[in-house]
This record gives sequence, structure tokens and C-alpha cells, in this order.
Amino acid sequence: MSRPVNPVFADLPTTVFETMSALARQHGAINLGQGFPDDPGPDDIRAVAARALVEGDNQYPPMMGLPALREAVAAHYARHQGLALDPASEVMVTSGATEALAGALLALVRPGDEVVLFAPMYDAYLPLVRRAGGVPRIVNLQPPGFRLDAAALAAVFNERTSVVLLNNPLNPSATLFGRDDLEVLAGFCRRFEVTAICDEVWEHVVFDGAAHVPLMGLPGMRERTVKIGSAGKIFSLTGWKVGFVMADAALMRVLAKAHQFLTFTTPPNLQAAVAHGLAKEDDYFRTMRAGYARSRDRLATGLGALGYRVLPAGATWFLNVDIGAQGRTDDVAFCEHLVRRHGVAAIPVSAFYPDGSVRSLVRLCFAKSDATLDAALERMADAMRSAA
Repeated sequence: MSRPVNPVFADLPTTVFETMSALARQHGAINLGQGFPDDPGPDDIRAVAARALVEGDNQYPPMMGLPALREAVAAHYARHQGLALDPASEVMVTSGATEALAGALLALVRPGDEVVLFAPMYDAYLPLVRRAGGVPRIVNLQPPGFRLDAAALAAVFNERTSVVLLNNPLNPSATLFGRDDLEVLAGFCRRFEVTAICDEVWEHVVFDGAAHVPLMGLPGMRERTVKIGSAGKIFSLTGWKVGFVMADAALMRVLAKAHQFLTFTTPPNLQAAVAHGLAKEDDYFRTMRAGYARSRDRLATGLGALGYRVLPAGATWFLNVDIGAQGRTDDVAFCEHLVRRHGVAAIPVSAFYPDGSVRSLVRLCFAKSDATLDAALERMADAMRSAA
């Protein structure tokens, strides 16, 4: 007889990312499913990390993060988003944004508290909320706009709501919530005294002249927002797992206790390199965005020419195609056929909806080389021809 284990994790299915990546390896497919770039990342940042590893201190750094990185985080967000943060009491370094999310939920959610979530959502959100003892209240956002709706928010916010978890820009929809959407959400947070955990890891990867607006910067939200950023997304270094948390000092004291008993610290050489990167001139960020926008346009234009209906993609490394336009209604079956028969791995967007209610969208990652994207387009042309 086996001993009982935590059902939050024991009952979780294999993630779609693991499934599709395994199929990609099995069939020698081009992997446009997982979100990571072909590029190794900025040379200068990697050089700083290498030098700090060899020449620097490799013992425990301060639990809250290297002072140089916390100061760099505060300076960066003052310059780019107009936020005034005290690096000593309002900035913390974590081992990636997922650790920051886990720590924030464990620190702020009491058993039985209701937590508002938006689908499509990052697959870690639900198990983390449940592990913290929270009761999820999910708002399904609808394509193609994925906008926040006041009536839908009114249906889930109440006196039992303690936290709302917002991903902005939103993966996998590749959309950016603007000030109008955020004002609606902020109104509910103020009315019900709700703390907002803002997963803003894609904040720099926005296109077409748009600018990210942090919820923390809206009236009445400074003291009730936990803002989370990611060096991995900002600098295309997904394996580094360096995140940062920003919050009012009173909130941060509690967040720090959760972090202390999760990972405690993050490799000091990576922290030193990220501090260097955050001080880069604005031209770096403009060039980075322009490069990804060019890749987005290359894939979107190619897919459109093949007859796929491509949804607008205003942020992140992803775009979505609507297979419903081809009369298809099962995104999982489409993705399995695409990887097995045509050698391209993609992600069915229904995996990001806990109820699987949206089944006509397929997510593709465009953070790849021109050669990889062009090869994928050739294979997807075969898939389109075979479906005709």
C-alpha cells in the first residue's frame, strides 16, 4: 500500500510542454512549442557572468540579493516605467520569476482565500494557488482581443477575494493590457482591498510602438501590488533564472520570509551580470524589440501567405493561428498531427484554459533564426496542402 501524497501535485497531468517537446525529439521536429530563443544571449552580459564566476565571490550572497543588483533594478524601473522604489526595502532578487510567484502566493494567500486568475494562463498558476490553500476564481478571456471585462470581474471579486494574479503582457495570447484595462482591474482591487500579483516578465518584449504600463503605477495600487520581472525574458537568457520582486516595504517583509525558505539566494555571478545588463542604454532594448518584431512579421507573413489565420501579436515571443478558420475544432489533435506528420511542434492553447473551453488556437514561438522559421513554414505548407 502506497503512502498518501499531496494531491495538488500527484493529480497533475504531464504538461503539454513536456509532451510536445518529447514528440519533437522523437520525430526530429522543429520545436516552435517551447519559448526559448535560438540566440545565446548578449555577449557582454555573459562575459560579465563568466568573469564574476572566476574572479568573484561564490559564497552565499545576501538573501535579498546583491545590493548592486537591487540598486540596478530600482534605477532601471525608475528610468523605464517611472516607478520610485527603495532598493533596500522594496526590491528582492529571486531564482526566477516562478519562484517569485510561488513565494508571493505562499506569503499572501491564507487557506480559503479566493484568488482571481485569468485564462489563458501560465500552467504553474493553478497548482501554486491550490498549494497555498487558495480557492481559484477563473475569468476566461476570449479571443481575438483577450480584453478585461468589468462584468466578468464583478462576477468573481467579492469580500473573500484576497489576491488577483495578472500576467501582463499575457502569454500565450501575445496581448498587452493597456491603461484602460488596468484601470478597470485597479478599481476592483481598491474596492475589495485586494493585493495584485503582477507577472510582468514580458514587459520589455512589446512591439509596434506600444509601452508597458505597470499596474503598480496606477492610483491607489502602489501599496497593494507585487510586481515581478525576469532577467531571463529581458535578456533572452531563459536558463539563468534570475527574477526580481518589487513591492511596498510592508508587503516585502512578508514576501522575503517566503523567499527565505524557498531558494534563499541566487547565484552571485548571474546577479552581477544582470545588474550590468539593466543599466544598458535604451538602444539595446529598442534593438531587441525590433529584432523580435522582425521575426514575428516573418512568421506571421509566411503563415498568412499559406492560408493560416494569424491573430495579432503585440508582445512576447509568440503568435497564435486560428485553426477554426480551416474548420478545425480540436487544437490538441491538430498539434499532434503537425508534429507527427509534418515535423513542427506547436502548443494547443486549450492547455492554458483549465476548462479547455477555447480549442481553436495554436501557439507558435517566433524567437528563432530565419532559417528555423523558414524551414517550419515549408513544413506547415505541407500541412496546409494535406488538409485541403
